[in-house]
Amino acid sequence: MPDRPYTLLSCGMSIDGYLDTATDERLLLSNDADLDRVDAVRARSDAILVGAATVRNDNPRLLVRARARRAERAARGLPPTPIKVTVTSRVRLDPRADFFVTGDTEKLVYCPSDAVAEARCRLGAVATVVDGGRRVDMCRMSEDLHVRGVRRLMVEGGGNVHTQFLTAGLADELHLVVAPFFVGDSRAPRFVGDGRFPWNPDRHARLAEVRRIGDVVLLVYALSERFCQD
Repeated sequence: MPDRPYTLLSCGMSIDGYLDTATDERLLLSNDADLDRVDAVRARSDAILVGAATVRNDNPRLLVRARARRAERAARGLPPTPIKVTVTSRVRLDPRADFFVTGDTEKLVYCPSDAVAEARCRLGAVATVVDGGRRVDMCRMSEDLHVRGVRRLMVEGGGNVHTQFLTAGLADELHLVVAPFFVGDSRAPRFVGDGRFPWNPDRHARLAEVRRIGDVVLLVYALSERFCQD
């Protein structure tokens, strides 16, 4: 496989595997201690990637929150927050979203070739728009990120993005946090969708760590031979 970043997928879900509810109300799947852990993972990353739906629905800032972590990055000659990356097929993104307007760091938007002109017209003032090919392919995008100097990529969702990285065999590590409740609504988004995953009943992912963090549980899975836990 051509060079690509070491890729860590990070996700919180309910006991029954949901990322959110089917309503407009935001579902909290973590606690303060776990959010601080996620912040530490972000601080060690070169780039953070989310899908366009996550940008629209959650309006994430994707910043390193802890002052000491930002200072440590600055001391290494890095921006306070990693590069922010999103991928879109229809360019339904608001240039005023927090993803674009917060953080003194580069923002990258990958989109299909036939949407590049529209994306640059809408987002060119707040992000670098990258031609992802006829249909944005995660392998091609990963290779391009590596060329841009990204050696460690953190993927924070949503479900469609997680599914594409996992089914393509592009994930090296998975951090899965399980919240202590059920959603119980099949209309709600799940951690992953349908697909042919490399890990199945005949090939198990290796469970590298189980950690209780308050009322949630962190499961760390090693998904490739590149796995190197900090």
